[in-house]
Amino acid sequence: MSTFSIHSRLRRLSKTQKLSAAGVSAAACAALSLSLVPAHAETPAEPQASSAAPVVIAGLPQAKTIQASIIEQHSTAEKLVKAADAVKAKQAAAAKAKAEAKAAAKAKAAAKAKAKAAAKAKADVAKRSSQAASRSAARTPVYADNLNGWITEALDIMKAHGIPGSYDGLHRNIMRESTGNPNAVNGWDVNAQNGTPSCGLLQVIQPTFNAYHVPGTSTNIYDPVANITAAANYAADRYGSIDNVNSAY
Repeated sequence: MSTFSIHSRLRRLSKTQKLSAAGVSAAACAALSLSLVPAHAETPAEPQASSAAPVVIAGLPQAKTIQASIIEQHSTAEKLVKAADAVKAKQAAAAKAKAEAKAAAKAKAAAKAKAKAAAKAKADVAKRSSQAASRSAARTPVYADNLNGWITEALDIMKAHGIPGSYDGLHRNIMRESTGNPNAVNGWDVNAQNGTPSCGLLQVIQPTFNAYHVPGTSTNIYDPVANITAAANYAADRYGSIDNVNSAY
C-alpha cells in the first residue's frame, strides 16, 4: 500500500472520528437533560411526548459502540502508519545497499583500470629498453674473425685511444712479421735468446706488450686485436706511427 493511500485513509478516519465524537456528545447531553428533569415537573399536555425518554436512553449503548469503533479505527490507523514506515525503511535499506554495491563495483573497476595502466606502462618501459638494446646492438660493429676483421677492430680501438695508424700500415707490417698467423713465435732472434721471444701478428715481446697494452683489450699476447693495438701503440711512441715502420722494430 502506498504512503498516499495510507494518509488518505487517515484523513477519512479523522473525519469519521469527528462525526462519531459529535454523536456521542449529543447522546450524552440528551441523557443528562433527562436526569435533570424534576420528579414533580408537569407532564406535557400531549401524551405522545412521553415516548421520547426511551429513545434517548436507548441511545446510550449506541454511544459506547461508536466509541469502541473510534478506538478500533485509531488502532488500525496506527498499524497502517507503522506498516508504511516499515515499507519506507525497507526501501531505504534496499537503496543504500544498491548504492554501496554500485560504489564497490566502481572502486573495483578503477583498481582494475589502474592495474592495467601500470602493467601497460611496465610493458612500454620493457619494450623501449629492448628497442634501445637492439639499436645499440645494431650500432655495435660485428668484426669478422679473420685478418681483415682483426685489423678493422684494432683501427677502431686505436682511433678511440688516439693511436695513429692505417689499415695499409698495419697489414704491411703484419704480413712481414708473421704472414698473418696470430700464434707465430720467433724462437731464434736475440729476443728469443734473451728468453723473451717475439709473439703474435706483429711479433711483440711480453715486456713491450705489457708496457703498451691498450685498456679494454685482452691481456693475452696472442689475442690478434690486443697484439696489434699494443704494437701500434709502441710504434707510435717510438716511430710516430706504425705506418713509419718498414722493417724490424
